[in-house]
Amino acid sequence: MAARTDALTARSGLSYRRKGRGAPLVLVHGYLGGAAQWQAEIDHFADRFDVIAPDLPGYAGSAALPPADRIAQFAAVVVDLLDELGLAQIILLGHSMGGMIVQDMAATHPDRIARLILYGTGPLGLMPDRFEPLDTSRDRVRCDGVAQTIRRIGATWFREGTAAQGFGIVADLGAQASEAAALAGLDAMSHWDGRGALARLTMPTLVLWGDGDKSYRWPQVELLWQGLPDAALAVIPGTAHAVHLEKPALFHAVLDDFLTTARP
Repeated sequence: MAARTDALTARSGLSYRRKGRGAPLVLVHGYLGGAAQWQAEIDHFADRFDVIAPDLPGYAGSAALPPADRIAQFAAVVVDLLDELGLAQIILLGHSMGGMIVQDMAATHPDRIARLILYGTGPLGLMPDRFEPLDTSRDRVRCDGVAQTIRRIGATWFREGTAAQGFGIVADLGAQASEAAALAGLDAMSHWDGRGALARLTMPTLVLWGDGDKSYRWPQVELLWQGLPDAALAVIPGTAHAVHLEKPALFHAVLDDFLTTARP
C-alpha cells in the first residue's frame, strides 16, 4: 500500500484515509467526527500497520451520504468497506460513538477482530451521567445549528475547553455534518445497548479512558471493563474525552504497548 493519506472513496461513496503496510488497523471516529482527527495516529502507526480511517456516513468527507440512525447501520457500512478492501481480519479501534459501532462489529463478526480497542466509550448509548442528556443535545442541534453545537459539545471533550490545541479540528470536522446527520447520530446512540453482548466479545481488548471524560463517566467504563472476558484498562490522567488530541504521545505509547505485547 502506497504511503498516502488523501481521501479515498469506496464503491458506496464512503470516504476514507489509508496509509501503511502490515496488519490492518481500522480507526472509527465518533459523533460529529471524521477520519482527519486520526492523522497523528495514521502517521504514527503506518510503519507497522495498514491504517484505515473511514468518514462515517453523514460526516466529514462522507457528509453527502444518507445518515445512519442506528449503530448497526454504521457498523454494516464499515464492514462493507472492509469487504471491499479484502480485509479478513483486523485490529479495530472505536472512539465514543465509534466505540459502540466497533462493539457491534465485534459481536456480529468476532472471527474478524484480532484485537479490539474501546476508547472513551461504554456499553450503553444513552450515556448515564453525560454532561447533558441526549434529548438536550437534540434540542440544541435544532435550535443552535450544527456548527455551534459541535463547538459547545466539543469544548467538553478537552480539559482546556476551546483553548485546547485539538479543539479546532474537532470544530471543523463537526461543522461539516448536516443537521439530519447530527440528529440521526443522537438517535443511533439513544437506541443502542451493548451490555448483553459483552460476554461474547472474547478477543483481547483494551479499554482506554481519560480520567476527566464528561461523556462517559467511570461507572460506565468500569461496567465495560469488568464485563469483557479479556480486557485491560488504561486510564490516562489529565485528559477528557479526546485523549488522542490532548496527550498524543501518551496515547500512542499505550496503544503501542497493547498492540505489541504478546497475549497468552
